[in-house]
Amino acid sequence: MLSALEVFTTVIVGLMVGVEFSVAFVMNRIFNALPEDSDQLARAHGGRMLGALMPFWYIGSLVLGALWVIAGWDRPGSGLVVIAAVLVVVSVIMSLLLLVPINNQGKTWTPENRPADWKEQMNRWDRYHYVRVAAFAVLVTALV
Repeated sequence: MLSALEVFTTVIVGLMVGVEFSVAFVMNRIFNALPEDSDQLARAHGGRMLGALMPFWYIGSLVLGALWVIAGWDRPGSGLVVIAAVLVVVSVIMSLLLLVPINNQGKTWTPENRPADWKEQMNRWDRYHYVRVAAFAVLVTALV
């Protein structure tokens, strides 16, 4: 049973990390290269789409990590799983305090109503996101 939980958790968290990595290092670079207002429109659409999915994915990953910690407490390597679960908690807190507020604004912007500093706000979101992706890389390493 524990082996199935370990595999399931690693797959779910690994896919989430892959999506977040793709946003940071692939999608945003593609968006930045789009002409005219397409960058802002793509980011707004991505913010709406992933913003609706990520809370469930993050909380689900946290629950799976906690279950793994509880079920495998007496096993070797359980300390790494605890570190991984703590990193998910830190990432959730960081997301709620830093990234979600920017995303909630950005997903409503259009070329007509966006603020003059929208690119600076998106760059700030990107910097916070890079930190989150780095934490996720450590998380996946700990889980494996």
